[in-house]
Formats: sequence, C-alpha cells, structure tokens
Amino acid sequence: MVRAIPQHYNRTMPRISRLEKDQVDPETAKIYDVYLQERGNIPNMFRTVAHRPEIFRTMIAHFRAVMNTGTAPAKLKELAIVRTSQLNHCEY
Repeated sequence: MVRAIPQHYNRTMPRISRLEKDQVDPETAKIYDVYLQERGNIPNMFRTVAHRPEIFRTMIAHFRAVMNTGTAPAKLKELAIVRTSQLNHCEY
C-alpha cells in the first residue's frame, strides 16, 4: 500500500545540509573526486552522510559492493533505485 505524501513534502528544505567538497575532510574529498570523475556529480545522499565520515566510508564500500558485484547489470540496479525513489516521492 502506497501512503499519500502531502504535496508540500518535497518542497521543504532538507534538515541536514549537503556538504560541498570544500567542507569535508581530505579522505572524503578523495571519494567526492572519484564520483565527480565517474558520474559528473556527487549524489545528495552522499553529501548528506558526509557529516559522519566514518559512516560515509562504510556506506561507499557497501554501495560499491551492491552496484559492482552480482549478476544483475548495473543499469538495471540503477533503474530500480530511481523507481524506488519515485515511488517514495524522494529527490534522487
């Protein structure tokens, strides 16, 4: 069952800021550089979790394991992620 989300929900400001590269520690900045090179951007969820560098690094390792291993193609995994975000009325 899909819950109805109030229309104003997606127009509110985030409660946790999204850190820019110049706001993070050097190790996190290196991860930002990798994603900038690979994708051309740093996903917002990464920029938010970067407030906790130790969690960010483990999240990146998990993300890489999910996206780069297994039998499902990466494009299919990405489509599943995008569709899940849409269904949950999340910015992606």
